[in-house]
Amino acid sequence: MRTVTDVEAMQSYAEEARREGKVIALVPTMGFLHEGHLSLIRLADEAADVVVTSIYVNPTQFGPSEDVDQYPRDIDRDTTLAQQAGTDVLFVPTDKAMYSQGYQTFVTVENLTRGLCGAFRPTHFRGVTTIVTKLFNIVRPHISVFGQKDAQQAIVIKRMTRDLNFDIEIKVAPIVRHEDGLAMSSRNKYLTPQQRSQAPVLYQSLCAANKMIEEGERNPNVVKKHTKDMIEAIASSKIDYIEIVNAETLEPVREIRGNILIALAVYIGKARLIDNILIKV
Repeated sequence: MRTVTDVEAMQSYAEEARREGKVIALVPTMGFLHEGHLSLIRLADEAADVVVTSIYVNPTQFGPSEDVDQYPRDIDRDTTLAQQAGTDVLFVPTDKAMYSQGYQTFVTVENLTRGLCGAFRPTHFRGVTTIVTKLFNIVRPHISVFGQKDAQQAIVIKRMTRDLNFDIEIKVAPIVRHEDGLAMSSRNKYLTPQQRSQAPVLYQSLCAANKMIEEGERNPNVVKKHTKDMIEAIASSKIDYIEIVNAETLEPVREIRGNILIALAVYIGKARLIDNILIKV
């Protein structure tokens, strides 16, 4: 595995790989890798000849009071894990390389970014779509792999890829969970032992919502209230949202029918945790 920090060097490598007829897969990450990230790298390794894993804590997707400076980092550990999972090139650019002095160009996806996390983090997805566009232009992948845990992000990236005519296949890998059901996340590091013991209620509440729907409940407000009550009974938390939306448009549904995404974002302590399930009714 080689590590590349220079944008031009990454572009040259990608161009040479393409000339040789190699299929390139990109796995964008912010580092502090866990098994969820590694599952994306393994999926990319199965699908491509060259796997590029990027590690970049992107400042433009963090709000003014969010945790960009505190976001966990461990590049030595990440390098080892990325190589073991099948990475061929680790791309670790600097802020200066990605956002030159006077930078003023951004990519936005409109309607899909207004609800869910977008309602609480209004500049977040503009930062995500901008950095992913830049990575697409630098790495020139044929395939890019994202995780289902960030469901809204995956849907937004798919839309952006179609709208901007990127000739890139977007793959979405399943959520990887701890044995107790908590979705793996770099921000789990922020949880105290007590908070960590409470956090699995997020997935438990989603499973309970799914069971209610399987048993015939079709009123989203009833399901959301049960989910909220279940979380608040166990965890010391602040709920940003619990939403039941169309899995393609992300619009809230009046009746639970079709392809549905149940998604939530909850602060447990200072950790903002997200989770979701997809169901078909």
